[in-house]
Amino acid sequence: MKIIAAGLALALLWGCGSDGNPTPAPPSASSSSSPSPSASAPSSVKPATVRLALDWTPNTDHTGFYVARAKGWYKAAGIDLQILPYASNAPEILLAAHQAECGISFQDSMTFAVAKGADIVSVAAILQRTASAIGVLADGPIKRPRDLDGKTYAGFGYPNEVPTLKAVIKADGGTGDFVVATLDSAAYEALYNKKADFTIPFTAWEGVEADLRGIDLRYFRFADYGFPEFYQVVLACDRQWLEREPDAARRFVGVTVQGFQFGVENPDDAADILVAENPGVFDANPELPRASQRYLVDKGYLVDESRKFGTQTLERWQAYSKFLFDQGLLVDADEMQLTAPLDYGSLFTNDFLP
Repeated sequence: MKIIAAGLALALLWGCGSDGNPTPAPPSASSSSSPSPSASAPSSVKPATVRLALDWTPNTDHTGFYVARAKGWYKAAGIDLQILPYASNAPEILLAAHQAECGISFQDSMTFAVAKGADIVSVAAILQRTASAIGVLADGPIKRPRDLDGKTYAGFGYPNEVPTLKAVIKADGGTGDFVVATLDSAAYEALYNKKADFTIPFTAWEGVEADLRGIDLRYFRFADYGFPEFYQVVLACDRQWLEREPDAARRFVGVTVQGFQFGVENPDDAADILVAENPGVFDANPELPRASQRYLVDKGYLVDESRKFGTQTLERWQAYSKFLFDQGLLVDADEMQLTAPLDYGSLFTNDFLP
């Protein structure tokens, strides 16, 4: 799954074009398949096309979009949703080039992109917190982060991986010195086959998949060691489109919230819709979508403390994005390190949530 390491993915894709979570609650997910009156577009509303750029192949981070599309909720709200399959360019690049109105992003990827000049903004948190963690074999000798000193990390080549790992290990009393082997998607098998000592699985996908395979993993979650929590997956949009078509944007985001809320209340049904909308994609592991959707729901990744989907806070955006700045990882379009922090409040908005 492309998002691999806690939103660590796609950080290098920006600029290079290579492939590399008090407003009223949404309608009850247990309601009928017809949208609520608030989601329906008046007959006078001009239909709007929204191109949604995916970050990877369809997975449970995308369930709400497919649910809302399959149930006709976008159409009823006057939205023609066109889901753009992931190809060679990161969603942030497509948004900045106005080739998509919205796309799947991550707090770190969005921060990197905005530092480089992309005029994009997060309009909803898809995951309220980090679903990735440092993973080791449960039956191995590594019991805590400081045990990772001197061990081999199977990584993905993104600039914030090593600083993140060092911060966690040092917080547990280690030195933060370890060997890095950049293996990309082969990192997981390297861990399972004991060719590496640790990696960073996305627990809601690779972690669930490992469990289905009978592979027992031990996790060290970043936030348990003082690392700032962050929105792992977000819905980002072209700011110029939001300003140009705010009504269409509100209708799109509102229906999207409804789709994800359905997935929270009906995880199995939502996962089945995801599978039905993407024939053949999950044939290799048909159990994975349901198990992953249940995991996201049971662990509380999709909604905040008030059971609302999409909400974001300045505290969370500032804490992690400031970490990226403090580590010297943010650069401008000329690859020059930023000398002043970003306006963290400009990275997100709750204005389009229902």
